[in-house]
Amino acid sequence: MSTHGPMPRSAWIFPALAVLLFAGVTALGYTFAPSAVGLLFAAVLLLILFGTVFAAVHHAEVIAERIGEPFGTLLLTLAVTIIEVAIIESLMLSEQAVTTLARDTVFAVVMIVCNALVGICILAGGLRYREQDIQVSGSSLYLSVLAVLSTITLIMPNYTVTTPGPIYSASQLGFVSAVTILLYGVFLYTQTVRHREYFIGRSADDSGHGSPASNRMLLLSVGLLLISLLAVVLLAKKFSLVVDAVAAVIGAPPAFAGVVVAVLILLPEGVAAVGAARKDNLQKSINLALGSSLATIGLTVPAVAVAAYALDMQLVLGLSAQDTVLLVLTLILCMLTLGGGRTNILFGLVHLVVFAVFLFLVFVP
Repeated sequence: MSTHGPMPRSAWIFPALAVLLFAGVTALGYTFAPSAVGLLFAAVLLLILFGTVFAAVHHAEVIAERIGEPFGTLLLTLAVTIIEVAIIESLMLSEQAVTTLARDTVFAVVMIVCNALVGICILAGGLRYREQDIQVSGSSLYLSVLAVLSTITLIMPNYTVTTPGPIYSASQLGFVSAVTILLYGVFLYTQTVRHREYFIGRSADDSGHGSPASNRMLLLSVGLLLISLLAVVLLAKKFSLVVDAVAAVIGAPPAFAGVVVAVLILLPEGVAAVGAARKDNLQKSINLALGSSLATIGLTVPAVAVAAYALDMQLVLGLSAQDTVLLVLTLILCMLTLGGGRTNILFGLVHLVVFAVFLFLVFVP
């Protein structure tokens, strides 16, 4: 969608439909069940949910154009992280709460953004421009923080001895949560203030841009963005019930639901990232992709830790040996891909192959 000119009808119609659908389902007390009516409800829910997500992308881009980079991409990253935290914590409060939910969701998000999203962006940009440039200094900062955060939250719990199993003790979880918030906060300061130039691409195509949105349009987009994000949070809870029911019918493993919900949550950033890569602004794509991974660990894990402590739940964070190998492989691959400052289609294909392996092992571990 263009961020210039009149607002597209879909940018306000889908958020309104999402609110009406949630209100109607809540008022009627409808509970999804595999049937003809259930399949119709699932199709309508999916259409409205995805339309609302795309509307959120449009409004975030309108706002991002006014506030500039890298604040624009940071806005979308934080908005999506808020959605993710809300969904995870709401599922933790459900009757079918799973102690590995936060771990599985965080790991799925990291694998999706660092392999699927990065791979698609590099491949799409490479097919159109052969090679694309990125800022090595910014990518190095992203990857250094990501390596530390992912190691202390997803790998280290397997090797601590205060408590048995892949979990942290209460004091350890509190310390790790504080460290992750501190590290992510300093990273944001570095990205937006001290070394802002590290995260602005040199090859961004700014040609053909019209005038920024008016103040009236900006305020309208802010309001509709908030409504869209709230609607996505509310409907995603209903959507997760649909996914759980479908997974039970087809015999899919528990991790399947986490992957589907993670894809839904990451759709706004994915659309914006691929669009930026096709406009020869791969740096913005990398900002969105890697920024999402950092926000997921730096904000989601502490928030979920607080919820687990309040609910007196045991939070399993340590990955299995198989998933640990995939995580380490992903980090090494990102360093090799982004460390040279130039990308081509082969880098994108390699990332997509790793994601395909991850997805296959979800069903055939």
